[in-house]
Amino acid sequence: MTYKRILLKLSGEALMGNRQYGIDPDRLAEYAQDIKTITSKGVEVAIVIGGGNIFRGVAGASKGMDRVQGDHMGMLATVINGLALQGALEDAGLPTRLQSAIKINEVAEPFIRRKAMRHLEKGRVVIFGGGTGNPYFTTDSAAVLRAIEIEADVILKGTRVDGIYNVDPEKDNTAVKFNSISFDDVLRKGLKVMDTTAFTLSQENKLPIIVFDMNKKGNLLKVVSGENIGTVVNV
Repeated sequence: MTYKRILLKLSGEALMGNRQYGIDPDRLAEYAQDIKTITSKGVEVAIVIGGGNIFRGVAGASKGMDRVQGDHMGMLATVINGLALQGALEDAGLPTRLQSAIKINEVAEPFIRRKAMRHLEKGRVVIFGGGTGNPYFTTDSAAVLRAIEIEADVILKGTRVDGIYNVDPEKDNTAVKFNSISFDDVLRKGLKVMDTTAFTLSQENKLPIIVFDMNKKGNLLKVVSGENIGTVVNV
């Protein structure tokens, strides 16, 4: 395997499958099997998941809701998604721990860096819920922060498109895909990979990001094996 320890970033919307909102159990089961495949190869897996399939703080704020209140609701949504993913992973036979950045001790461990790293070393999948625990920070920022803290080799951003393009491939069929691109070029071209705070943090810590299609079975194994799929963002 090219990567020993990864941070997998999943959007909350990815869990909807073909639904309009909520969680699709079939999609969860598919993800669990893909994750099980790479753990069986010795890859240590940590996961950060968004909450957009349940609630998005920015969207609430745009309609007049208090931003801090909305972001706290979004953090709780990520914990709900984390619990759902934990259940699917355990159904697949994977020992899993959910850690939360906000105290919710009845359902999740608090985030403790050393404990998280110990879980990974023992072959457990660790899901980080609750974002960073602070309003005004996205789950992209949480993903980069946790990846740096646990000393992950790479951030794998699983999306519904197969990489980074010069324009939105879902809106423009002339879009051109990049196989690899530097952090500086992403910023210069104004491409949207992550929010600026998260992206800059990753760049400063020389932590590569790979954007790939998570919904195609087997892609996760291909990425951690070093196959040239998706787009690699590196220094």
